[in-house]
Amino acid sequence: MNLPRVILADDHAMLLEAFRKLLQPQYEIVATVSDGRALLDVAPKLKPDVIVVDIAMPLVNGLEAGLRLKRDMREVKLVFLTMNEDPDLAIEAMASGASGYLLKKCASAELFIAIDSALKGNSYVTPQIDRGMRDAFVRNPLAKKHSRTLTLRQQEVIQLLARGRSMKDAAHALKVTPRTVAFHKYHIMEELGLKTTADLIRFAFKSGIVKM
Repeated sequence: MNLPRVILADDHAMLLEAFRKLLQPQYEIVATVSDGRALLDVAPKLKPDVIVVDIAMPLVNGLEAGLRLKRDMREVKLVFLTMNEDPDLAIEAMASGASGYLLKKCASAELFIAIDSALKGNSYVTPQIDRGMRDAFVRNPLAKKHSRTLTLRQQEVIQLLARGRSMKDAAHALKVTPRTVAFHKYHIMEELGLKTTADLIRFAFKSGIVKM
């Protein structure tokens, strides 16, 4: 039986080795890397099932690397492992397409839970952060207000793009042209004062248009 293929990305060598020894009996560790640029280089070649990635990495941070990889490798699962307890950062990580968000101080059993959940197509956020994410959403009524001003078609476009679909894929799903999807996307961004696609994705999760 083939084991699930996993890449580990962290800039602390001792942690990388500890994670490798912890996970290796149950998963095939196909690579360990210590910066985001190396992750972007090896992941498309090795085609892992899951990437366990630290957020604060040199050269390219884990969030940016994850967002780029999900754009080109929609099937890969991202599990973020970090020391940062900021719920807004967790929201951003999940918005980038992550399947899991864990703190490094969590019990090792949670890492297995997160990876297995990701492989089954589910998501897992460590309970402490999950509560903070919900509180952060409650504190942001502006996003909810804006979501009610969008048309149904605009919300459909946001949902597809936030889930990592390309404009071409979204157009196919909605039975419209890519040009129409692009028109909706940039009109929404202009209307809401959003500058980047990452801003649009964060808005989608914070407003509840896309459920965490």
